Amino acid sequence: MTTWLIGFACSLAVSGAAYWKHALSRSGAMAAVVMGTVYYAAGSLVWFGTLLAFFISSTLLSKWKKRKKERYEAAYEKTGRRDAGQVLANGGIGMVLCVVYALFPHPGWLFAFIGVMATVNADTWATEVGSLSRARPRSVLTWKPIPTGTTGGISALGTAASVLGGIWIGTIADALIWLEYGDAFRLSFVYAGAIAGTCGAFADSLLGAACQAMFRCETCGRTVERRNHCGRPTVLVRGARWLNNDLVNAVSSCLGGLIGFVCGVLI
Repeated sequence: MTTWLIGFACSLAVSGAAYWKHALSRSGAMAAVVMGTVYYAAGSLVWFGTLLAFFISSTLLSKWKKRKKERYEAAYEKTGRRDAGQVLANGGIGMVLCVVYALFPHPGWLFAFIGVMATVNADTWATEVGSLSRARPRSVLTWKPIPTGTTGGISALGTAASVLGGIWIGTIADALIWLEYGDAFRLSFVYAGAIAGTCGAFADSLLGAACQAMFRCETCGRTVERRNHCGRPTVLVRGARWLNNDLVNAVSSCLGGLIGFVCGVLI
């Protein structure tokens, strides 16, 4: 019971601060409290700390040069404060793995978790940093230049950011393992985070370009993720209507988790 109370208190403090700073909506803060409590109580400092490493770094990057990114964010389905759907899409799979690990301990589940978190972190870093690239991104499907902020676009700057995002998660996990258990700093999670994060983020771009629902605004002519833009309903132009950005993130993070698990077996 003490562990659950500590997890709840820590999660409430972090989520409350994020809500106060407008990083989370009310539903997002509530989901984060539940998620953080489970991560801490069912997992350990490694699980909870890795989640925090993702949340804090991605939140700070989303605020970095925000004014320059605002015109691109207008095309995204969700911007600004993360709601419960975004919180669960980014951390829900990891929470399931945390519970599975508590019930059936195996290092493979931890590697899968690192793969999941490396993917969502790499994707977030790629989006937040890549949108500042001076060079126009290219479509992951056709390799033709496309407008900045278009779903499925990749750039050299964004790709480098995704690799670093995966490495960041792996490095934090390795450091926490060392702090909590006194194990040698073997870089195993760093390798897993780099590989799974990069591959998962690329899969996210590929799935977004090929399958995600995209709509055209009849007022300004832009292709966006939103069902409403410029105050009017938009028209579906490609992709599956039910496949939004949250689902794309969840599917790609599952793939990243699978790659992380394989990395754990091979390493």
